[in-house]
Amino acid sequence: MLLALLAATSAQAHGGSSDPPPPGIQIPSLTHGQMAVIARYRGDILDLAQRQTVTDPTFRRLYNHGNLQFTYCLWGLMPGSLGDEESPFNECSHAYLATAKALLTYMATMPSAERNAKALISDIDADMVRSGASWILCQYSGEAFSTGAVVKPRWRDIFFHLPSLAVLLAAATALTAAAWSIIGAPGSRTA
Repeated sequence: MLLALLAATSAQAHGGSSDPPPPGIQIPSLTHGQMAVIARYRGDILDLAQRQTVTDPTFRRLYNHGNLQFTYCLWGLMPGSLGDEESPFNECSHAYLATAKALLTYMATMPSAERNAKALISDIDADMVRSGASWILCQYSGEAFSTGAVVKPRWRDIFFHLPSLAVLLAAATALTAAAWSIIGAPGSRTA
């Protein structure tokens, strides 16, 4: 029974891009090079999105999914999440940045955002051409995403990715030290 459960879990974990995306708004894939460029413009994309006063369900689903995906990726703070294909956070980074690009593309169809969105797309496109972004690929470059599913980091792989492990250990140590200083060492309090 345990062996069957482990086999099923392993099959789900390695389903990846060969499975059709779940129901929801389909989000086109992003090359590894495009991901780096979109990361530089993500703040501008979100700023434009936040200025929209008239929205629709598609806009809100893309916006919310991108923010949820970004949170699952620990706000893009893990080292190598953008540039290191071996990072346990690389696939989820592809997902939140692909969603940012899809949101910008959608805003280009909205009357209130069209002009600014198209100008931003033009800037991003020029930056992608200058950096040769479409030529830099990785294992997740062909993976399509959907608002119907959240891509989570590969938590088990953190133990094999030293930069991620180091950051998590440092954070745990800092939290323990902070808790220790707030609570105080046992026996150091007087009654």
